[in-house]
Amino acid sequence: MRAVIVARKEPGQDISEDLNEMVALAESAGYRVVSILVQQRGVDRAYQIGRGKLKELKRIVEERKADKVIFLNKLTASQIYNLTSELNVEVIDKFNLILEIFAKNARTRRAQLQVELAKLIYELPRARRMVSLMKRGERPGFKSLGRYYDLYERDIRRRIQEIKRELSSGEKVLENIRRRRKEEGYLVTLAGYTNAGKSTLMRRLTSKAVVSDDRLFTTLSPSTSELRVNGRRVFITDTVGFIKDLPPWMVAAFRSTMEEIFSSDLILLVVDASEDVESMRRKLKTSHEILHENNFSGALITVMNKVDKISKRELEERVNRLENLLHNTVFVSAVTGEGIPELLEKISEELPKWRHYELRLPMSSEGLRILHELYEESRVLKVSFGSSIFVRVEARSDLINKMESRKDIEVLEYGA
Repeated sequence: MRAVIVARKEPGQDISEDLNEMVALAESAGYRVVSILVQQRGVDRAYQIGRGKLKELKRIVEERKADKVIFLNKLTASQIYNLTSELNVEVIDKFNLILEIFAKNARTRRAQLQVELAKLIYELPRARRMVSLMKRGERPGFKSLGRYYDLYERDIRRRIQEIKRELSSGEKVLENIRRRRKEEGYLVTLAGYTNAGKSTLMRRLTSKAVVSDDRLFTTLSPSTSELRVNGRRVFITDTVGFIKDLPPWMVAAFRSTMEEIFSSDLILLVVDASEDVESMRRKLKTSHEILHENNFSGALITVMNKVDKISKRELEERVNRLENLLHNTVFVSAVTGEGIPELLEKISEELPKWRHYELRLPMSSEGLRILHELYEESRVLKVSFGSSIFVRVEARSDLINKMESRKDIEVLEYGA
């Protein structure tokens, strides 16, 4: 499908990065951008852009045979109605476009429900205005709607509640999974701006088959895999990417997905080091703002990815200019593997400190089962077999307390 991108900007405002992002979003949704139209002026309440620019837009739509017009600016319901009436093609804004991409990439039942919920939350306040305009007879054929609006709004509200109930029941399961993983290991989440290379990094760290390409929002449903870091059990999750000005209603709809990020022990904030400095600055600021607004209190490692695409001098320049936004930084290439050992070591440094213990287990099938459990949930340093099984481990205190409560296990030594 052919699309025209339109943007209204305030005097002196630089929107070049926003336009680049809009083109990438449109292409990710499957559109071919045939024209970009920008106007510098204050907002027009009826059309967002001025009447003269609207005539120019109508001519472009007709000449380029565009199927859709996509606005960078947020549109009101009446603006969408008025623009559609004038242009005779569908008109959407940036967040409608994002929802289209989400719907396209929603492969699980939960992701599909979250997309539907976001659409309905977005639609609800607009529905009243749209139908009100139609009932006033501003477009032929809508004068006999009668009780249509009341039924339409009631249907939307009913469906929102249905989806929330279904998501809520699944949320309890996800919370239990997160709690169990937190008890058994350490939760690490890959976060950052969309298309920074998170899924490729996930594949490099875990050897897990994860879908990754250059389209935005390829990852929508969280994907978790287990990783061993210096013998320690780590659960690493790849989830949906950030984007500038993510509206509250969208965060609310995808709350359970975003919770994978905000409830983690450690975030690997992935940044595309091959982009220009200003793009990186904007995306780092957006990422930090989202983490701050959602009260993330865990540890953070900034992962500058795709360093294979730039020279050392270019990398040094970026680091110097972005120093105030970089924290605990590691430089990697998820494609070549460069810097991955350093990243794993940095993750290891952030893991909670464990103590050393020596345990005596019974020489029996039960003792062997417990030994297997220790291999799963701790770092086994030494094992000796005799009349009993002697095990030296590095482990968290709550695991040892659980072991010590069993009659057939004896803790012989508490180390530092």
